[in-house]
Amino acid sequence: MKVHLVDGTFELFRCFHGAPRATNADGKEVGAVRGLLHTLLSLLKGDDVTHVAVAFDQLPSPRGSLGDDPGALVRSQAALAFEAVRGLGIRLWPMYRYQADDALATGAFVLKDVAEVDQIVICTTDTDLYQCIAGDRVVVLDRIRKVTTDEDALRKKLGIRPHQFPDYLALVGASAKGLPGVPGWGQKATAAVLQRYDGVEEIPEDPGEWEVAVRGASRLATELSAHRDEALLIKALATLHIDLPIDCTLTKLRWRGVDRERLEQVIEVTGTRDLYERLQRWDKY
Repeated sequence: MKVHLVDGTFELFRCFHGAPRATNADGKEVGAVRGLLHTLLSLLKGDDVTHVAVAFDQLPSPRGSLGDDPGALVRSQAALAFEAVRGLGIRLWPMYRYQADDALATGAFVLKDVAEVDQIVICTTDTDLYQCIAGDRVVVLDRIRKVTTDEDALRKKLGIRPHQFPDYLALVGASAKGLPGVPGWGQKATAAVLQRYDGVEEIPEDPGEWEVAVRGASRLATELSAHRDEALLIKALATLHIDLPIDCTLTKLRWRGVDRERLEQVIEVTGTRDLYERLQRWDKY
């Protein structure tokens, strides 16, 4: 069997930006939840989708006028999004203090050694989840581009092993995440060094002790020495938690069909009556 772990925060924001803006009869924003209902329903209709969980970051309700602030408009739909997930009969993991990524990482860690599980599919575009990949047993799926990244694909792409992704971020950085990295450390040099040394902590201060040939090793070592504390901090912050107190058992994640009454309430609030036609053709409804 396959277990699908979905980044709900990403899906909600994606639907907000990708689906038409919409308000319901009460004037409340519901466009993102409309899109969420459709995309999750599409996922559930897959023949291999039997166990599912959706994790959300903490999305506190905005105060005052929403204006045109995308973040506020999305957060205003969070409670309704949670109800949509529950209505679809999917296990919901709402986060507090931790991030959705930590919930997905915990689920992947707990389930990867369960004998009945053939594969865990983490549905997200967030590269932080690359650290959870394990062979072709735990993979990351970009549902937009329909690209699956397993361990072989990650090695070809970045030249590292999955558990080294926090080290990679610490050295190379990521402008989209606001991570500066260590000056001079590009992808090629980082991959070469991490193929010899398992983590930032193990890279010798003296380039003369490096057991790997890298162009500009002296400068790289100097920069790392100057920024080592920052790199180690970034690595620690980029390392996902795998011990959250969430119930990841297959019994809890098994999808048994929609919660008809709850889903109908969400459909009425969001005005997504077009879902009824899709559900009527669905035996599990």
